[in-house]
Amino acid sequence: MKIAICSLLTILIIALPVGAQFDNDYYEPEKEFFYRGRVLEVDESKEEEHDYYTIIEQEVIVRLTSGPYSGKEITIVNTFFAGDPVFDFLLEEGQEVIVVAVGEEGNFERAYVQDMARDRGVYYLIAVFLVALLLVGRMKGLKTIITLGVTILLVFRFLLPLLLVGYSPILLAVFTAIMAVTFTLFVIGGFNKKSVVAIVGTVSGVVIAGLMAFWAGSLARLTGFGTHEAQMLYFMDHTIDFRGLLFAGIIIGSLGAIIDIGMSVASAAAEIRQACPDIKPRELFQGALNVGQDVMGTMANTLILAYVGAAIPMLLLVMGYEIDYLKVINMDLIATEFVRGIAGSIGLIFSVPITAALSAYFLADRSA
Repeated sequence: MKIAICSLLTILIIALPVGAQFDNDYYEPEKEFFYRGRVLEVDESKEEEHDYYTIIEQEVIVRLTSGPYSGKEITIVNTFFAGDPVFDFLLEEGQEVIVVAVGEEGNFERAYVQDMARDRGVYYLIAVFLVALLLVGRMKGLKTIITLGVTILLVFRFLLPLLLVGYSPILLAVFTAIMAVTFTLFVIGGFNKKSVVAIVGTVSGVVIAGLMAFWAGSLARLTGFGTHEAQMLYFMDHTIDFRGLLFAGIIIGSLGAIIDIGMSVASAAAEIRQACPDIKPRELFQGALNVGQDVMGTMANTLILAYVGAAIPMLLLVMGYEIDYLKVINMDLIATEFVRGIAGSIGLIFSVPITAALSAYFLADRSA
């Protein structure tokens, strides 16, 4: 029954119209058509020496392996800077590549090799992940796959399109989080008090994380333009609330860790209640709180280390150039990362006593 409900909700989310497009009056790019291809042969290479760099031109023959022109062989000139790992793009026979045709579909006069084809490695890793979930988790693993799929669809078919239309990022993020949490925990934990407790505790933690981010971000005067992607987005659409977008990202980013700790505390409380049916609310609260305190330490590390891991190149730049601390801590990008990690951790911390208190109220025997 639950799987049928999951499937129905999945279909409803998929059916939501995306429809949102950038309203860009400044720049209308030419159409690009992408194809997968394989390099058959590299005919010749030309080198042009300059003072500080060398330009290499390769004439390659590529056979298209996808799309309506699959099997067609085209000749492409691949130009790149040699000796620079950022711009070095040497093609070899047998490589799978992504070919871009500019202008009209089927017109390959201005075609070029855009990048290596990397998607197969991603697909193989996803397949291993899904198989591992099913082998180890079995029915729970299947439920996990369903909830993960619905969460992804909520983000890509609901949250992002409505952000592009111009809805409030913070309200959208909170509403998306509530839907994702409710669906996930009801499917994983079942329709019972334990799941309700975990849902309320998780949503409370997420809302607190959002409020903390908004408060600290306002004090720090964060602009939302701390990343190159946000700056590029601004030039495509000026109407988006970028500060709100920043806070919405913090809410969604903290959601996973807070779900984990909310369900852990509620599940522990339910197991304690099952083992000791006559346990008093105060004792159940203390037991659930003890479990939550243990999990809290690891989850806070998980949240902080996730942001640190993504920022390692930036941190190395700061250390390598020995930038003054006062300058570093006041940079928009650095302050944003601090607020992102710490606000999410605060929401995670507060979700522990909230979930423990709700567990004591709803799960314990209050007549004892």
